[in-house]
Amino acid sequence: MKSGYSALLPMVGAPFIPLTFLARLPLAMLTIGSMTLVIASTGSYALGGLAAAMVGIGSAVGGPSIGYIADRIGQRPVLITAAVLHTLLLVALSIFGNSGPDLSAGLLIGLCLAAGATGPQVGPMSRVRWIAISRQRKQEPKTLSAALSLESMLDELGFVFGPVAVGLLASLLAPVLPLYIAAVLTIILVPLFALHPTGNAVTPSAAAQHGAKAAIGKGQVAAIGALVLSMIALGTVFGSTAAGTLAFAGAQGDSNQGGLLYGAMGLSSAIAAVSVAAWPQGFTQISRWITCGAVLTVLSFGMHLADTTVWMLAALFIAGFGVGPVIVTVMTLGGEVAPPQRLSTVMTMLSAGIVVGTAIGNGLAGLLAESMGYLGAFWVATGASAVILVSAVLMKLVVARSASLRRVR
Repeated sequence: MKSGYSALLPMVGAPFIPLTFLARLPLAMLTIGSMTLVIASTGSYALGGLAAAMVGIGSAVGGPSIGYIADRIGQRPVLITAAVLHTLLLVALSIFGNSGPDLSAGLLIGLCLAAGATGPQVGPMSRVRWIAISRQRKQEPKTLSAALSLESMLDELGFVFGPVAVGLLASLLAPVLPLYIAAVLTIILVPLFALHPTGNAVTPSAAAQHGAKAAIGKGQVAAIGALVLSMIALGTVFGSTAAGTLAFAGAQGDSNQGGLLYGAMGLSSAIAAVSVAAWPQGFTQISRWITCGAVLTVLSFGMHLADTTVWMLAALFIAGFGVGPVIVTVMTLGGEVAPPQRLSTVMTMLSAGIVVGTAIGNGLAGLLAESMGYLGAFWVATGASAVILVSAVLMKLVVARSASLRRVR
């Protein structure tokens, strides 16, 4: 295959791909699961929103911390420890969150922050393994591109099916059930991922070259900053689009359709992410980033123009084609820019950027939707898309001015 996908299974073995997908599902279920449980238990949308926000903040702080420790001592001990702590916190949150309207807001904040902070970073760790294996085996660039495209598709599918699973389980059985299932998946699948042979490819920095410190130049810092900015902006697109679709569906008379509408963007984004591996190698990473940022900005206006459910569904589906390639490209560049001893740190920073941006998008779009209607939320999505374009241009300038980054394309 020209795309490089045919080389992936021999590199990691067939069980690795479903394992890494299922192991990241609990994290995709946590935010919406905690919010759903607290709202059902207390009847308070404010407390439910607070729970979701605290999970996001905890993940944004804890994710890079877990990545840094994994860089220092290795993925396996960090993932197994995080899995045990996260499972215990999910059970505690399930019991406490289901305790009724008199639950303590302070304790809820603490549990949600801790649950978010201990979330095992399976997605970023999996990307680090692909990069390490590709470098060790001297694979062609298209093979790594295929691997990172696959990872982005798995992320997108997780963020689509995770909330859907929560909604179905909560409505058909019990609101507390999704978090219990997330706990079971975490304690079983994350240790299996941690112990998978692909983990042998990643060497902790403390064990490499007698623990020599990772050198990082100003150009690298600026480049990583541009990458993180783009991921924050992309998360803002996600959060504001989710808020906008809920407001739009409510204006159409059925707010329950909001999740279905938003899922259309995730589906097309996953399709586009997979396609990136087949793009010509002459179409450089930074050029792809600039192009996709411009395309997404233009396509986002389709959400402003849609006035029926069918047209909104189409607008979201079309806009999604500009999303997936941004994730693949930014993660690929992150692997090229990051010092090898800090690869997990940078990857978790990029993933945390999406979490932070989603919280910003939800909050800002929610405020504007309250005062301006759903169009206010979609203006946030358009503005964030433009920031993705700006961050790509900044990256191009940084690379042009930094001799150490001239290899970055």
